[in-house]
Amino acid sequence: MPELTYLEAVRAAMHDEMEIDERVFVMGEDVGRQGGAFGATKELQQRFGELRSIDTPVAESGIVGVAVGAAMAGQRPIAEMQFADFVSCAYDQLITCAAKMHYRIGWSVPLVVRCPNGGGVGGGPYHSENVEAWFHHHAGLKIVCPATATDAYGLLRSAIRDPNPVVFCEHKFLYRRVKEEVTTGVRDGARRAGADAGRHPRSQPGRLLRAQVPLPPHQGDAAERRAAGAAGQRPRGARGQ
Repeated sequence: MPELTYLEAVRAAMHDEMEIDERVFVMGEDVGRQGGAFGATKELQQRFGELRSIDTPVAESGIVGVAVGAAMAGQRPIAEMQFADFVSCAYDQLITCAAKMHYRIGWSVPLVVRCPNGGGVGGGPYHSENVEAWFHHHAGLKIVCPATATDAYGLLRSAIRDPNPVVFCEHKFLYRRVKEEVTTGVRDGARRAGADAGRHPRSQPGRLLRAQVPLPPHQGDAAERRAAGAAGQRPRGARGQ
């Protein structure tokens, strides 16, 4: 079991998902040849090629916009914001497009937007925001804020596999200050035979992966009826014989 920093755990999660799923790719400013501003995507381009580790212009709206289109076309993009503060430039793509698409036309948008955020690293006023609250009040998005290296690894793999758009907030102060043993390389990335993989024994990623705002009542009832019918059970509150 390797000992990884928070940053190395993030990199390992992306590597392991790219290894087993060719739909997964990363894109962002300097994520390819340079390996990202913090080194989170280091060597991914050398390992998987330029089409799966894509250097982009400095254009957050374009990065997320392309990621939304790729996700709707069946890919699993990971869009990196070099600094989370500038995800505000992509607010329209995330909120107006990605977050609403499933409710509007029933399409999944399985993308992850990685946001290195937080202060304490001398970033100044334009590179130190905590952005999770900007998105937590909007339906259709999931917000992830891992606190440990094990959580970062397990939650990022889960986020990449999630059919919904996920904003993945990584606190920069933790990148090289948090270090612990992390189980990596497990094929399913989350569980095997009921055992935890890549998580702290007391952590439960599901608690950190905040679910979408519940569906409107009529959609929630329909989903419940379908699930209950498939299981041969009577839906809650159902009437009849």
